[in-house]
Amino acid sequence: MTLAETLAVVVLLGVTFYALFGGADLGAGFWDLLADNSQRGIKQRQLIERSIGPVWEANHVWLIFVLVVTWTCFPVVFGSVTSTLWIPFMLAALGIVARGSTFAFREAVTKIWQKRILGVVFGISAIVVPFFLGTMAGAIATGRVPVGVGTGNEITSWWNPVSIVTGLLSVAVCVYLSAVYLTAGAHRSGDAALVVQFRRRALLAGLMTVMIAAVGLVLIHHNSELLSHGLAHRGLLLVVVSGLAGLTALGLLYREYFAAARIVGAAAVAAILWGWAAAQYPYVLNAKLTIAQAATVPTVLRATLLCLVIGAVLLIPSLTYLYILFRRHDYETDASKNNLI
Repeated sequence: MTLAETLAVVVLLGVTFYALFGGADLGAGFWDLLADNSQRGIKQRQLIERSIGPVWEANHVWLIFVLVVTWTCFPVVFGSVTSTLWIPFMLAALGIVARGSTFAFREAVTKIWQKRILGVVFGISAIVVPFFLGTMAGAIATGRVPVGVGTGNEITSWWNPVSIVTGLLSVAVCVYLSAVYLTAGAHRSGDAALVVQFRRRALLAGLMTVMIAAVGLVLIHHNSELLSHGLAHRGLLLVVVSGLAGLTALGLLYREYFAAARIVGAAAVAAILWGWAAAQYPYVLNAKLTIAQAATVPTVLRATLLCLVIGAVLLIPSLTYLYILFRRHDYETDASKNNLI
């Protein structure tokens, strides 16, 4: 594996982590939007706030990581994508800002009407972000982003059937992951009613995700010969793994093996991302720009990789410890409420 390919894998890892962690947080906003003002809805919102509260901004580190490494190591890709897809990129960024601010402000205001307005904006923003990021992924995957700054169509590149379905699939994946994670969280807290509610939602979201993915594969077959060929050959194994893992996760949810369903469900999402990468390899933008051609000079690649190794030594243990502390605090809080400690 070349140095450029190694850093491309690092970028893909960042995308995967953002999908699994940040995506689940975004999906929680969808369920928050659907929760009503009854006691049941209040409990659902409380579970969502406990689940994403301490780490909701930390998960955006992965998106920033992907942008910075791409900009540094693959500037041609960064320039081509951001200049062609600047509309969905800005809308997604606006959604991230709106989601974060409304989530924080909702905890500070006291009037019911203010909480409701902020809650609606929070939920809608959590749908907007994955949708537009998904349309960008669809545009890149189907070769609608040409090489060069400002050379692509600013509308049709991302507003087309494949990109729209990819955006919907992105939303569905986030909603599904969130429901699976929240089911496991409700199970840990010992709230049987919440477990039933989110388990049912996770099953429905999983089935919806499978159907949207099937539609997407059909559209890709008719609209992108390169990607379709790659998915049927180099990426086929990962596509099959993703499908089997997704069905297995639904079975585990149905049988109430929630911790295992969380792991297998995450594996299904990761496999489809890596299947897409394998299908496109060695190209990053349509069939004209390879990883080697897109990479910057070797000196910058080496320096970036060295910095990433040093940063990983510092960041990954710290972020892991943050999750451990949060899980421990969550457990102790639930145990205290149930007079277990």
